[in-house]
Amino acid sequence: MKKPILKIFCITAFTGLLFSCSTNEINELDSKAESEQFKIIEVTHHDGKPFSTGTSSSSSTAKYVDNPGGGVMMQAFYWDVPAGGNWWNTISNKVTAWGNAGIGSIWLPPASKAQNGAFSMGYDPTDYFDFGDYNQNGTTETRFGSKSELVSLITNAHTQNIKVYADIVINHNSGGQSEANPFTGTNTWTNFNGIASGKFKRTYANFYKNSFGNNDEGSFGGFPDLCHADPYVKDWLWLRADGVGKYYKNTMKFDGWRFDYVKGFGAWVVNAWNANVGGFSVGELWDSNVNVLNDWANAANSSVFDFACYYKMNDAFDGNNLALLNDDMMWKRNPYKAVTFVTNHDTDEIWSKMLAYSYILTHEGYPTIFYRDYEEWLDKNKLNNLIWIHNNKATGTTSILYADNDEYLARRNGYNGNPGLVVYINNSDVWQERWIQTNWANTQIKDFTGNSTWYPTTQADKWVKIQCPPKGYSIWSINQ
Repeated sequence: MKKPILKIFCITAFTGLLFSCSTNEINELDSKAESEQFKIIEVTHHDGKPFSTGTSSSSSTAKYVDNPGGGVMMQAFYWDVPAGGNWWNTISNKVTAWGNAGIGSIWLPPASKAQNGAFSMGYDPTDYFDFGDYNQNGTTETRFGSKSELVSLITNAHTQNIKVYADIVINHNSGGQSEANPFTGTNTWTNFNGIASGKFKRTYANFYKNSFGNNDEGSFGGFPDLCHADPYVKDWLWLRADGVGKYYKNTMKFDGWRFDYVKGFGAWVVNAWNANVGGFSVGELWDSNVNVLNDWANAANSSVFDFACYYKMNDAFDGNNLALLNDDMMWKRNPYKAVTFVTNHDTDEIWSKMLAYSYILTHEGYPTIFYRDYEEWLDKNKLNNLIWIHNNKATGTTSILYADNDEYLARRNGYNGNPGLVVYINNSDVWQERWIQTNWANTQIKDFTGNSTWYPTTQADKWVKIQCPPKGYSIWSINQ
């Protein structure tokens, strides 16, 4: 009796094994078929070249070697950094480590003396040529330090292959003296004739309302509103060899500009500045409408912060609907004029920050990292890994491979021999797996974040199954 029972058992076991294998194969085919039903979205259409911040003539010692994926910017401050005049030194002590991590540029707060003196964050400018070397507004140094410390920071950054961008506030001024204003029939705080540097003195005639008109595109907080239509203002801001723009670039050695509150004046102002001064530029146009952002960027001949991307990421990651990442953004509309970000000194709404950073550091545009995210709030090692991936793998045009509520997969299609990557973002609470089509046939790939230990090989038709951890991301490319 034992032999027949053993025979029946073996037949049953073998049949079960065959059924299990067959079921697994069917499940794999069904899984692949589900992915094949998603119509791949070809997001961008260009020759694949990376975002360029241009070359700099400010420093003969700077290397400025572009990475295959383009650059990464650090916003090197936050609102109300410690007062006391030591911030320039604090940043200077970090630029070596930042350069080693792959940071290509830093954005500094407004560097000149402002109305609130030693306590000002710089957005209420009084004297554009006082970098902490004149005793006015109750202090010699600015909140951030002295002119010599700023020069030392810029020099140090340049030796580390890092460009330095100045925050430029040219919509409004503050800290002037009261004077009778015939255009308003009142007294206004528009007399800047007593500024300590003696450069770019101003009176009521240089602010709206004046002989050039009643107003421009916008005023800010009741501050005196600079009139860019005034030839004197144009001359001092961007035309003169010793004016603001050219002094900042040629003497202070800034490499570019972040223009504050560009809704307050016409795009032609930034266009004229860029044409006459040069350097990289990005505008703060706080608007989620892609058409508004793109129209301004083209008119200003400037990059613009991608607020459309910012708000879509907030809705997608925190609202658990990653399909929203299919929607229009500035980087999709014009990747060479889009500066992407997760947080800045004015707004910090996104909760799932690492997912957001995995998005901007694998997609097109010029990604920005916020100082406090990098130095205080998030895992610096994980951010450094994403920076490395951006610089070395995030190349070429973009294709969205799949998107639903909690899964998003996109492919960078490679450029100039660099194979690109596939990014998988998972906003669910469990591990996910998905078949996707790569650009690589019969090729072993790996997850360069280390979040997955798989080393799958793509099929002859370039399809492969990859995985992603819960509330996490994986980024795949050729294993080389």
